Amino acid sequence: MATIVQRFGKKLLDGQKLSPTQVKALNSIAQCRTRALGGHEEVCDHCGEKRYSYNSCGDRHCPKCQITKQMQWVEQISQMTLPIKHYHIIFTMPHQLNSLCLWNQKLYYSTLFGAVWNTLQSFGYTHYGVESGAIAILHSWGQNLSLHPHIHCIVPAAGYSLQGKWKNIGQEKYLYPVHQLSAAFKGKFLDSIKRKLKKLQVADAFYEQIQQAYRTPWVVYCEPPLSDARHVIHYLGQYTHRVAISNHRILEVSDTHVTFVAKDYRDKARAKPLRLPGVEFLRRFCQHVFPRGMVRIRRYGIYNPTTIRRLGLVFSFDHLRRIRAAKAGVKVKKETALQCYSRLTGFDPCRCLRCTDKTMKAVAVIPRIRSPAANLLNLLRSKLL
Repeated sequence: MATIVQRFGKKLLDGQKLSPTQVKALNSIAQCRTRALGGHEEVCDHCGEKRYSYNSCGDRHCPKCQITKQMQWVEQISQMTLPIKHYHIIFTMPHQLNSLCLWNQKLYYSTLFGAVWNTLQSFGYTHYGVESGAIAILHSWGQNLSLHPHIHCIVPAAGYSLQGKWKNIGQEKYLYPVHQLSAAFKGKFLDSIKRKLKKLQVADAFYEQIQQAYRTPWVVYCEPPLSDARHVIHYLGQYTHRVAISNHRILEVSDTHVTFVAKDYRDKARAKPLRLPGVEFLRRFCQHVFPRGMVRIRRYGIYNPTTIRRLGLVFSFDHLRRIRAAKAGVKVKKETALQCYSRLTGFDPCRCLRCTDKTMKAVAVIPRIRSPAANLLNLLRSKLL
């Protein structure tokens, strides 16, 4: 991905107006794990082998970063979910509203999250009389990097009743009728977005798009429940801390085009190579750079920490043990990022590759290259080909 930014970034900047967040993301990807971000020199304490390790950019849009956070998220969510069946429900948006999404992503996505949870919460009460829960994960991309906003929800087959008791919910193959879910979700989203646009005095500008959305059938898909939520969590964990595309899907970067693998869902989801002009590839990627402060993973209902504390919910013996330890004031020793990475992957990055069982020790710090204060856009231009 860094090669693509360096090769086609300047043409994109000349032809497109990018937001400061998009420029910052491209700049971070171009510099990630290079001398520009600094690092340290390591030497083996046994054989004297020397190597240099450069720092990561830490940007959430960078395909090289976030692997430790991703694994930590999967482990944490697996521990805090109820040991019961879970449904995987997907709420998709019609493409007629894409222009509204590009105009104000923060407004669009916050309204989308609100409509999804309002729909699930209301169905929990009307169908089963319980406070249900959900873990909602926002994706904005399709396999070909087109703009395709949708939200994946992990919903437990249980809820907390008004009488203060746990209650099993759901049918054998579905949680709620998907046609009813689609209609309710459509109404809640469009009603909410219209009110917000009227407040901003721009409702007339998007009148036609909203009317087209009313005439379009909306799609909500519900998969049959899985006996263990970890299957869904591990599947979604591949995308929680990654945006749009990973490096292993990129097959070739030529002087003019980028070739990558994409699933063709019209042909039984077969993986096929897709070739795009380099500038168009970057333009599509930039559509999925989220606004600063935008939270893509949200927990609702009985999976929301505030609700858990308010209702005093306990999900498992391990959860109860952690609650008691917190009340007793017992401090749990936190792992470092390096210790967590080694435990979850089984690979020790400090191990000497020549000796295989000895340790590399940092002996010198490579300082970060401090660029003079300047406009970030001009700074990025100076680093590109």
